[in-house]
Amino acid sequence: MTDVLLEVKDLNSWYGESHVLHGMNFSVPAGEVVTLLGRNGAGKTTTMRSVMGMLSKRTGSVRFEGTETIGMASNLIARAGIAYCPEERGIFASLNVRENLELPPVVKPGGLTLDEIYQLFPRLLERTNSQGTKLSGGEQQMLAIARILRTGARFLLLDEPTEGLAPVIVQHIGQIIRTLKQKGFTVLLVEQNFRFASTVADRHFVVEHGQVVDMFTNDQIESNRAKLEEYLGV
Repeated sequence: MTDVLLEVKDLNSWYGESHVLHGMNFSVPAGEVVTLLGRNGAGKTTTMRSVMGMLSKRTGSVRFEGTETIGMASNLIARAGIAYCPEERGIFASLNVRENLELPPVVKPGGLTLDEIYQLFPRLLERTNSQGTKLSGGEQQMLAIARILRTGARFLLLDEPTEGLAPVIVQHIGQIIRTLKQKGFTVLLVEQNFRFASTVADRHFVVEHGQVVDMFTNDQIESNRAKLEEYLGV
């Protein structure tokens, strides 16, 4: 892998006294979509939060564009060009769609304009004056992804973006991810559904007990389907 954008080595992380990540090792090449696959509790979300510097204790190495971030505050990591879309979405219920989109600060030049975002998410244009509480689950997920595209960050962390959504919305989210890749974004995606992941990703890291235990490129998925199903308990 050349032009590695994110390199994680021997990453250990804790929630209080609970040791969750036990030496995570993986790399994300620039311009790729990479997934972290694993069962609930494997450490996938904790890995994303650790990359963002959101845990109070972490050791090892997390290098972004060659710069070590393990000792950096989370706001500085965000300003380096990493944007995080959490599983809980974090939509502000009292704000309408446009206000939610305009809320995050621009941290780097090159973010998408509101017009460009509405072209990607025409449903949000239709709902631009609707409050967050009035949106469906699929619309909230679209808004959560769209909101981070204004910031100028080119490396996106998407945590379970398809969880609980109708199949037609899942297909739309997949198309959005593929379009973002075409636009030059790099994406780290947390997923349990490897069937969806295989439609958008270039490579997949399997996480168990806070460690990467295997890696497959996308063209290896079919020949390793039985092994993946065993890993994921499908």
